[in-house]
Amino acid sequence: MVAPLKVGIAGLGTVGAEVVRLIEQQGRILSARCGRGVRVVAVTARSKVKKRGLDLRGVEWAKSPLALANDPGIDCFVELMGGSGDPALAAIEAALKSGKSVVTANKALIARHGLRLANAAEKHGGALNFEAAVGAAIPVIKTLREGLAGTGINRVYGILNGTCNYILTRMEQEGLSFAECLKDAQRLGYAEANPSFDVDGHDTAQKLAILASLAFGTKVAQSSVYVEGISSIAPEDLRAAEELGYRVKLLGVAVRTAKGIEQRVHPTMVPKSSSIAQVMGVTNAVTIDGEGIPPITLVGPGAGGAATASAVVADIADVARGIRANPFGRPVKKLRATTKAPMERHEGGYYIRLMARDLAGTAATIATRLAEQKISLESIVQRHPDGVDVGAATKKASPVPVILITYATSEDAVYRALQAVQRDKVISGRPQVIRIEKN
Repeated sequence: MVAPLKVGIAGLGTVGAEVVRLIEQQGRILSARCGRGVRVVAVTARSKVKKRGLDLRGVEWAKSPLALANDPGIDCFVELMGGSGDPALAAIEAALKSGKSVVTANKALIARHGLRLANAAEKHGGALNFEAAVGAAIPVIKTLREGLAGTGINRVYGILNGTCNYILTRMEQEGLSFAECLKDAQRLGYAEANPSFDVDGHDTAQKLAILASLAFGTKVAQSSVYVEGISSIAPEDLRAAEELGYRVKLLGVAVRTAKGIEQRVHPTMVPKSSSIAQVMGVTNAVTIDGEGIPPITLVGPGAGGAATASAVVADIADVARGIRANPFGRPVKKLRATTKAPMERHEGGYYIRLMARDLAGTAATIATRLAEQKISLESIVQRHPDGVDVGAATKKASPVPVILITYATSEDAVYRALQAVQRDKVISGRPQVIRIEKN
């Protein structure tokens, strides 16, 4: 009879405690599926006396994460402490160097030190599994690394941050401002007291860097991701998107282009008919465009104790089965370096909202500047409180919104045209520009 897999868990917060419970509750199912039992035999946490609702009798308490990682009595070290450096980094390295397998939900650590840890796993023969680091219960890591191993990937993109998706959903459905929705998200616990890591796009960037490596065989490089947050999005942008058949989402997009791999995080207009546009609230989703197959969209809870714990236990089950996949789908030495793609080279459609001065010749001036950059317009929407078209000569007229949707063009051309329009002084304020991602 095969001996059970002996698991040590560092970190007994919401996720760690749920992992212990899940292994206890699903013990028989895990044993049947893996061909051996799975047992938590040791743990470590900041507080030993904190009430967690767990029965830890018979479970050893290690003095520190490093001591647990070096414990010869465990086969699999599970890191659920978080943080992009020590003690998580030192403990995981110690566990891998001693030949143990490692499971982690730590996206920050994998985005920053993933290659270093993958090298250690390859050298010493253990597994390094991190399904829960991206999308929690959504099995996107396994899908890219294993399920689509024989498929060339052209693009992977998705909603990778529930906080931002919740805020944009509330703004759209209730007509609230970004500030109002953020305050409510903080009250409900969906956003941190300091929400910048989420709303400025950095959380999504870490996850995208990991997905890009798996999809395209590149080295994980968060510094290669262009990042833009959602704080500039206004209710009028969401209303315009609705009228034009779009919905605004914060997307992480990694795409293969003739100039290399483009990695970007920014607010994006997506067609309302697309699968990704239907994902509302705190839910996450990832779409994978592969050669020879229709797009695959994976949808599910991207955070939360139960969802994250489910992915962690699935990774532990793979260790119990003896599965040892290359952490990033191929040996580290075969991963290619990537550089940050200049957004000026990005090509696609654009939504542009201008506050145009209601003066004769304004519309013609805007059209001329766009034409000079060879920008073609798919649609123009002009609004005026008095029902008068932009360009009508009036006295003491206030600026009125003009909304433009372009056909595919370069980002550089868009901003050159807008700079010329600003120099002409026919608009007031800063233009709003949102990229459009087609199906």
